[in-house]
Amino acid sequence: MKCPFCEKMEDKVLESRQNGIGTTIRRRRECLACGYRFTSYEKIEEITIKVIKKDGSREPFDKKKIERGLHRAIEKRPVTQLQIDEVLNTLEDEVDMKCRGTHEIQSSELGDMVMSTLFGLDKVAYVRFASVYQKFENVDEFVDVIHNLSKKNSKNI
Repeated sequence: MKCPFCEKMEDKVLESRQNGIGTTIRRRRECLACGYRFTSYEKIEEITIKVIKKDGSREPFDKKKIERGLHRAIEKRPVTQLQIDEVLNTLEDEVDMKCRGTHEIQSSELGDMVMSTLFGLDKVAYVRFASVYQKFENVDEFVDVIHNLSKKNSKNI
C-alpha cells in the first residue's frame, strides 16, 4: 500500500481488527521508508443485484422497498417485527442464491417469492399483498383468491 506521506510502497501491518459485524477489517500500518503510521480499511466489494421490471428496466434490489410492502400488507395483523425481519432475511438469502451467476432477478419472480412467504405467515396479509401485486381490478378477483385459499386450507386439514 502506498504511504500517504512519502508515497513509497513498502509498509508493515502493525495491527488488524474487524468491526463488530465482521464486514470491514481495519489495519494500522507503518511505512518502512519514513516511519509514518496510517490506517487502511478493507471490505468485500459486493455486486448489486438488479431487479428486472416488467418494462425491461432494471433497478437495484431494495430490501427496504419489500419491507414497506410487507408492512402495508400486515397492517393491524398479529405479525411481529421479528417475524418480518425473519421473512426479509430469508427472502434476501433466497434472492442471493437465485442470482449467483447473473446478479439479476425478474420482478415477477421476486413478487412470487414474497407471496409464498406471506401465504405461510398470514392469509389476510397474503390477500392484501396479492391485490396490489396482481393489480386486482374488481371484487371477483378477491373472491377467486379467497376461494383458492379456502381450497388450500381444506386440503391441509
